[in-house]
Amino acid sequence: MEAMMRKTYFGFGIADNMFPEGVINIRRNSLTTDEACEIIASEEGLVACLNPSHALTINVMRERFGINVPIPERAPIVALVKGDRLLVMGVSGLPRLEGRHEYTAEEIASAKFRFGLYTVEV
Repeated sequence: MEAMMRKTYFGFGIADNMFPEGVINIRRNSLTTDEACEIIASEEGLVACLNPSHALTINVMRERFGINVPIPERAPIVALVKGDRLLVMGVSGLPRLEGRHEYTAEEIASAKFRFGLYTVEV
């Protein structure tokens, strides 16, 4: 029997302190972009845990994938419990911007994006 879903969070990263203490089981599924966008669009009560200081990456997310979620003033503290899910958009290949304020179209096109859905099972 599938665990009842409590909350779904969406962010760019994952940290150990998001998960409960002790021994737990976490299931991770790779998602296509379409699957991730469908969850984001359809999930009632989705909690965006994006850091507003990552505005440039947020802009890339919006432009490239059409993902538009409310950005909190501060990234919330995430404390997952049984049944919660964390949808992560991993980004690699975008350089650190030093002395610039935006990515070039070529940098965005060459970046790699990967979606993973983590579910706390126990």
